[in-house]
Amino acid sequence: MRDFAAQNLLEWYDRHARDLPWRVAPTRLAQGERPDPYRVWLSEIMLQQTTVAAVKSYYERFTSLWPSVTDLANAEDADVMGEWAGLGYYARARNLLKCARVVAFEHHGVFPTTRDGLQELPGIGPYTAAAISAIAYDAPEVVVDGNVERVMARLFDIRTPLPAAKPELVEAASTLTPDMRPGDYAQAVMDLGATICTPRNPACGICPLQSPCVARSEGVQAELPKKTPKKPKPTRLGIAYVARRTDGAWLLEQRPDKGLLGGMLGWPGSEWNDAPEPLPPTDAAWQALGEEARHTFTHFHLRLRVEVALLPLDHVPTRGRFVAERDFRPSSLPTVMRKVFDLARHRFENATNP
Repeated sequence: MRDFAAQNLLEWYDRHARDLPWRVAPTRLAQGERPDPYRVWLSEIMLQQTTVAAVKSYYERFTSLWPSVTDLANAEDADVMGEWAGLGYYARARNLLKCARVVAFEHHGVFPTTRDGLQELPGIGPYTAAAISAIAYDAPEVVVDGNVERVMARLFDIRTPLPAAKPELVEAASTLTPDMRPGDYAQAVMDLGATICTPRNPACGICPLQSPCVARSEGVQAELPKKTPKKPKPTRLGIAYVARRTDGAWLLEQRPDKGLLGGMLGWPGSEWNDAPEPLPPTDAAWQALGEEARHTFTHFHLRLRVEVALLPLDHVPTRGRFVAERDFRPSSLPTVMRKVFDLARHRFENATNP
């Protein structure tokens, strides 16, 4: 099946490849153009647990601000974290900077060309190393993301539930990876999963792999891949304190480098747990808004009670620092902190005192 699958899939990809800003189209590859490893790496890091639609605008901003890995390596941490805000999983952004600096300053701006070499870099795991190696360097690596897992589960009728099925799915994918055009092939399988072999209502009638697909022949394609039921997410509580000085400056605090939202600016607050203790950043006449900012992280739901205060010009906080109104960009805040801001700002806009 290997040669049949690769040939049919590549012929389909040559006609239907998605137009993505980080991708070199098959026609341009045929003319000798090669993908930029920096842009392949950047897109793969951004795409981890995030959709293509969400990533496009971020990718275009990043490559406009920092066209090369050396440019990114020389960027200010706060600027990069600010541009990343909204993409989530902020450990990726911290590792992005670490990796850029290793490549720029220890590898003279050149990414390693092998999967093993790539995997030694910060933030690059087995999947990302294989993807960069295949797409940027056309190495015959086995690239298996969520789309590929779905294609393989159906093609080979693998009924072991995820995540336990991952080794079996990787082994199945390895039997099909061709030596010719492996980079295009890797992207073709991903495109197939994203556009035809979709989670619901797969378009089997126009699939280039419909003939050898075992799940289709058994009529179970819509049931695969099977997944182990997820445990319910717990809910944590917290308090966010939003203070504004009479000149318009906002009181913000940089979170510790480690942990959720590490290194990001946000509103001072309490611990996030079942019964948070009040922990205001300064003595003030704090008033509760009576509304909660709600957000869902990977492993838990969060409900933040919002308290606000208006502070005099000469006020000295015990935690955090004031950011002048002209320098404050709500768009640079993590999503949960923007939700807090959206609730609090109306109190300051609509009343002299909060």
